[in-house]
Amino acid sequence: MGEVLPMPSFGDLFTDLRGSDRTMRVSWHPERGAVVLSLWSGAVCRGSFRLAAADLPRLLSLLTDITAPAPDGPTQGAAPARPRAASAVEQTGEIDRPAPRGLLPIVAAPRVA
Repeated sequence: MGEVLPMPSFGDLFTDLRGSDRTMRVSWHPERGAVVLSLWSGAVCRGSFRLAAADLPRLLSLLTDITAPAPDGPTQGAAPARPRAASAVEQTGEIDRPAPRGLLPIVAAPRVA
């Protein structure tokens, strides 16, 4: 999984709706110019994603669009507004073929007597 560092002083912890000790940690690492999103099950990190600081405005725009109230105003207990129409979505890369995937090397497991 890579190196696991203590939670930096700037970040937050979110609990999964499904519970069961599932959390998402969001941490800012200015020395790396990245925001790290990591998924945890109890004390075990199950996966992480390093988002370049340059991509933050695009992510924030998406999250703002998702939570923006509808033009006629929100109703009590209503779900968040839908994202903007597909025609307004910026294409950021080719999606006409699957991502290339290589085979992982086979590593012999040590034998224990």
